[in-house]
Amino acid sequence: MALNVQKRREKQKAELRSELVAAAHKLVQEEGYEGLTIRKLAKRVGYAPMSVYSYFADKQDILFALAEDAFATLARRIEEHPADDPVEALRAVLVEYATFGLENPNEYRTVFMTEKQKPPTFDTKDDNPAMKVLIQRVEACVRAGKLRGDPRAIATMLWTVGHGAVSLLITFPFYPFGEQQVFVTRVGEMMLEAIAAHEIAPLSDEPATC
Repeated sequence: MALNVQKRREKQKAELRSELVAAAHKLVQEEGYEGLTIRKLAKRVGYAPMSVYSYFADKQDILFALAEDAFATLARRIEEHPADDPVEALRAVLVEYATFGLENPNEYRTVFMTEKQKPPTFDTKDDNPAMKVLIQRVEACVRAGKLRGDPRAIATMLWTVGHGAVSLLITFPFYPFGEQQVFVTRVGEMMLEAIAAHEIAPLSDEPATC
């Protein structure tokens, strides 16, 4: 009996957390990260602000929850575009990443362009489903002899370039990039060609420092 009560409470807690994350997504889409506050989030779901603090210690914790959710959504979207050719499958990742960012500019800014002031609650290298899919598709290219080197390093370089392109398109909308998806595709193609010409060494496991 006690076990059933505990399971029910855990389920209710998980459901409320999901409700809070969904409400945070909508708030960010409408008002950006600046508009995301504990008080506004509590009002959206009809709870007292102190109830939100039971799930998230601060705004940064909400940011990490949004990031986890965004990575999971991105991974699902990527997996909806399989391809027999490993290079085409890898291109699909870059296209879907760009589409995701350009369709949701406020959310992209929040998840990918907001300074993280403390370590994330999840391992960005091992617990990121979108990165896992990207690495798997890079690994397929390596097995096929299309790319050479360390898959995680290659995946990270591709992510870096993709992020740079999407960030510029979002923050400099009046620059004459031309059609957005065409621009991102061209940048991705150039990066793939450059990577294919080299054997890519592994990255350090140490975080980047300034």
